[in-house]
Amino acid sequence: MYISKVQIVNYRNFASTKLLFTKGVNTIIGENGSGKTNLFRGMRLLLDDYMVRSAYRLNDADFHRGLGDWRGHWIIISLEFNEVSQDEAIQALFLHGVGNIEDDKVGRSTYNLIFRPKASIREKLSKLEAGDARGLAELRSLISIDDYETIFTGKSSADFTDDEYYKSLVGDFDAVVFPKELVPSSIGGELPKILSVSKEISFTFVQALRDVVADFQNNRTNPLLTLLKNKSGEVDQAAFEPIIELVNSLNHTIEELPDVKGIRKDIRSTIKEAAGQAYSPASLSIKSDLSSDADKLFQSLKLFVGESESDHEGAIYELSLGGANLIYLTLKLLEFQYQKEKETIANFLFIEEPEAHIHIHIQKTLFDRLNYSDTQIIYSTHSTHIAEVSNVKSINILGRNGKYCEAYQPSTGLSETDVGRVQRYLDAIRSTLLFAKSIILVEGDAEEILIPVMIQQTLGVSLDEMGVSLVNIRSTGFKNIALLFHDERIRRKCAIITDLDAAFFNTIPDQNDADDWAKKKRKALASQSSGASRKILLDEFCLGNSWVHPFYAEHTFEVDFIKSENTKYVLDIVDDVYISPATRTETIAELSSADIMISGQRMLTMADNVGKGWFAILLGGKVDHLTSIPSYILDALLFSLGSINNEMLSNIITYRLDKLLEDGNLDETYDPFFRERLEFFLKGKIDIVAFHAEWHKYLPNDIVTRILNFLCPQ
Repeated sequence: MYISKVQIVNYRNFASTKLLFTKGVNTIIGENGSGKTNLFRGMRLLLDDYMVRSAYRLNDADFHRGLGDWRGHWIIISLEFNEVSQDEAIQALFLHGVGNIEDDKVGRSTYNLIFRPKASIREKLSKLEAGDARGLAELRSLISIDDYETIFTGKSSADFTDDEYYKSLVGDFDAVVFPKELVPSSIGGELPKILSVSKEISFTFVQALRDVVADFQNNRTNPLLTLLKNKSGEVDQAAFEPIIELVNSLNHTIEELPDVKGIRKDIRSTIKEAAGQAYSPASLSIKSDLSSDADKLFQSLKLFVGESESDHEGAIYELSLGGANLIYLTLKLLEFQYQKEKETIANFLFIEEPEAHIHIHIQKTLFDRLNYSDTQIIYSTHSTHIAEVSNVKSINILGRNGKYCEAYQPSTGLSETDVGRVQRYLDAIRSTLLFAKSIILVEGDAEEILIPVMIQQTLGVSLDEMGVSLVNIRSTGFKNIALLFHDERIRRKCAIITDLDAAFFNTIPDQNDADDWAKKKRKALASQSSGASRKILLDEFCLGNSWVHPFYAEHTFEVDFIKSENTKYVLDIVDDVYISPATRTETIAELSSADIMISGQRMLTMADNVGKGWFAILLGGKVDHLTSIPSYILDALLFSLGSINNEMLSNIITYRLDKLLEDGNLDETYDPFFRERLEFFLKGKIDIVAFHAEWHKYLPNDIVTRILNFLCPQ
């Protein structure tokens, strides 16, 4: 039996989210704050026997903040199990509890936690007249968390994440329409408290490895102590009798030590001298308190490990963070193995962010080897190395969309062939595209190297700060990767940057052409034809998909760079490319030409001379805030971002003002004016259209003008 689906509605940072899982090993990846910890906590409320009590103590802080007013709404956490064992005893449990019956057998079951207003409140809501917003507000003002109840149900058939179903079940708060049926059958039958799936399964949760040394020192969280406690209950008392005799003998020996007896005598006499005989204790002893109880004796056992020197074993706190974390993780896995030995209907192992302070080879090996039979394992992770070895069909991606957290399944709707191609592509570097808020795909080393530098230098913020991953697909083909970004899969913006390879010189054949020039013309025509065909195919591929869009260099990245008035930066690296003074002089003259046929050709010759990647590195050392980013690249960036929040926009504008003022490209009288107008904009005293008009008036060619053009309503 395994968890095949999870639905979460109105719980913490989940408004309405569905996750799909497979048998075996599953991976949940996502940025900080995307809900990985809350997801695990929500699932544990149903599966972890230590957490079930917490399910009955939910409060207003557990409601999704995007609701605004939580009163009247429901929290729903629903698990769907698949491949329920056909064992007669297990079938009996599910037939009477959570199983969905098909042909007198249970193959699939549902188990739901529902936190809802009590029947009296639901009845009052049902009696409101449609549209009575005032009556609803008055009723909600009287609702407190004490008016809520937690129930567990099974055998449900509902899609709780469907907005229309939720309104039919809970109510439409905008239209003020609430259901008359107070006990809808679609949520399943309520389970008696004595029936709990958590008591019938083996479940282990390994929390994020943040401070394992503290966990080892805490009796409640010490994983070694948990293992020892389990074993202490199995100790044969007859076999333990000699140990009890030794402990009692040791206690007596310690008490009879001359120094101990002397101190006891001195304490007695000192008390009598200080307080007198009448107020002194009747008796006083110093006793050794070593317990002869098996459980307490096990608590005194500590783990010592030899990490780097074979002849020295140190305490946990002496280990490196990675060493301590590995030991902690090992003990938790052993705890799971002990639990798994018991007769249970299913085995679940949840591991939260196992990568902390653990070497990348251990991360990958750990994930590759943890594949217990008859066990569903679910990881959450930030690690690209774990993502690299994860099966893309078993990945759920959590992402933030404003106040909401969403879940994406990257393989939904893809053929086995497509999944195989994606799987082979996602190595540790490229798997970053699964973690990013948005993506830019390029196909050359020059773009991969120079685009991030240009953006950092001109805007003062990096692609990483913007949450954009720039991925070089090289010869993989854009479509093989861009197909991940779709309404059915990963709902994030993906910009594709490629070249049209349009010829920038006369390609008409001439019988007087030298052989090398005739060959160059033929090659240029072939590239141009290939670029045009590529555009047709990419445009067709992206048509109707709002998440993916192509952006084209008219010629090539290098030619379009110099064509965008960036000649000075190329001139700065001439001495790094050529040694001969004559060649340098000739190159400078050609690069300075206003004819792109001449300057563009020399640009490509230079790039080919040292290699396009190294050429981009040289240029990266020269570009600055005045670099003109080619339009197609800036458009791709803005598309991938979708929007720019006011804080980031303010940082960009402030950076531009500082730089322009510093190098004399901004009149000193305008600097305080723009800073004041920026403050007015941030405080809402003027809108972005007004700010744009003023900036455009004085700095029409600045990159901020181009960004504001994008942000302003059309």
